[in-house]
Amino acid sequence: MNIRDLKYLVALVDHSHFGNAAKACFISQPALSMQIKKLEATLGVKLLERSNKAVLITESGREIAARARLILSQVEEVREYAKLAHDPYQGQFKIGIFPTLAPYLLPLIIPSLTLSFPKVSFYLIEEQTHELIEKLKHGELHAVFLAAPVHEPSFHFENLFEEEFMLAAPSQHALAKLKSIKQNDLDNLNLLLLNDGHCLRQQALSICEKMHARETEKFRATSLETLRHMVVANVGVTLMPKLACHANNNITYVPFDAPTPSRSIGLYWRHSTAKALLIADLVKEIKKIMAENKMVIAAS
Repeated sequence: MNIRDLKYLVALVDHSHFGNAAKACFISQPALSMQIKKLEATLGVKLLERSNKAVLITESGREIAARARLILSQVEEVREYAKLAHDPYQGQFKIGIFPTLAPYLLPLIIPSLTLSFPKVSFYLIEEQTHELIEKLKHGELHAVFLAAPVHEPSFHFENLFEEEFMLAAPSQHALAKLKSIKQNDLDNLNLLLLNDGHCLRQQALSICEKMHARETEKFRATSLETLRHMVVANVGVTLMPKLACHANNNITYVPFDAPTPSRSIGLYWRHSTAKALLIADLVKEIKKIMAENKMVIAAS
């Protein structure tokens, strides 16, 4: 058994297809099949159920593949340690970020980060929160932006900033005339919310519960921009993170009275990462950038 065989097994689990897995591994399909059979013989356990139509992974196969992912991640970290011994501020850096933050935060920070770290190639991956967590755990990402809290013992995190929510209302709406939103202002009011899978949906539902508001039935948006368009079209009101509050003549953003609803944004990474020194400096730079931005409260 070797590292290459573990890569082949993980690729097969990911693709559930010999042809596609072989392409991903840059080998022929017969060669992949032969190596998997050798791995089964070495381990003394059946990893696959083979048929003409599909490849089914056995329970043992999935368990072994899950452990293989961890081994492959650790091997990659060993390689990274060796590279970074010469210069920790070089090479690829893969950052994950969720969709309700990416379009509003990245334009603020990426230009400065590329100037401050000219030998680092930043790769940006936008996924929903649960996907980011899995990719970080498996070593596919170096760090991810997430809304706290995230309970994962293998992660270290640093709080970056606190972002308050605003009420986004059509300019002619009665709530748009208020200087601030008090708790009872939303009693029995229907709010437009995001679809399942967005962490912002859960945060919004929690706020609705505290303020006795409800979700608008038969509508769920796929993005904050969709919500903004619905508000502009006078369909209803919604909650909007402050970084996403872009000026529009047909929409008014009203702040909440204290205690102001907000979300905490942090950067998360694995305890074992070889990029720890670079990440520490990235955190300092991002905090500096956000401290200069008056829309959020930067962490000290």
